[in-house]
Order: sequence, then structure tokens, then C-alpha cells
Amino acid sequence: MKFFRAEKGWGAIASTELPPGEDAWVHFSMIDGPGYRFLDEGDVVEFDYEQAVQDSFRWRATWVRKL
Repeated sequence: MKFFRAEKGWGAIASTELPPGEDAWVHFSMIDGPGYRFLDEGDVVEFDYEQAVQDSFRWRATWVRKL
């Protein structure tokens, strides 16, 4: 997990699966679990993603689970 802005409900995930220098945008609703979900910087996660434009990101997480 690169960063997550809990007050805004979104963040960015860094991964070697993505092209170099690119991160995936993640919304709290894509995090597996009940209620309002959030991630902490440095959390280890697994995730699915799709190519999509979201703000300045070219990738969007579609399912995220903390490990």
C-alpha cells in the first residue's frame, strides 16, 4: 500500500505487476470487508485491477484484500 486518504476514501497501491512508475487507484468500496474500510501505508495487499483512467492514474483496483 503506497498511501490511503481515509478522510477521502481513496488511495494508491504500488505493485511490480503494474508498469514501472505507475500505481493503481483504489476506492474504499473495493476493499474486502464489512463497513467502512481503509488501508494503512505499508499494508501488504493482494488485488485485482483493470486499465482505467481515474484522476491521474491509468489503473484502478477492482478488488483488494489485506494479507
